Amino acid sequence: MSTPLTVSCPTCNKTVVWGEQSQFRPFCSKRCQLIDLGEWADEEKRIAGEPAWMPDQDNENEY
Repeated sequence: MSTPLTVSCPTCNKTVVWGEQSQFRPFCSKRCQLIDLGEWADEEKRIAGEPAWMPDQDNENEY
């Protein structure tokens, strides 16, 4: 029998078994999942790169 794959929860670093029994994987709980979602929503986390779209500075007052 093989050892199940485990990962660290991105929020609290608790060990999580990567499998169907871990409903919130890679998070250990709904709480850690919501904390992570909130950090993305508050723009505390972001993916590096150029913005996908920027309004023209000449047209800023049209909106």
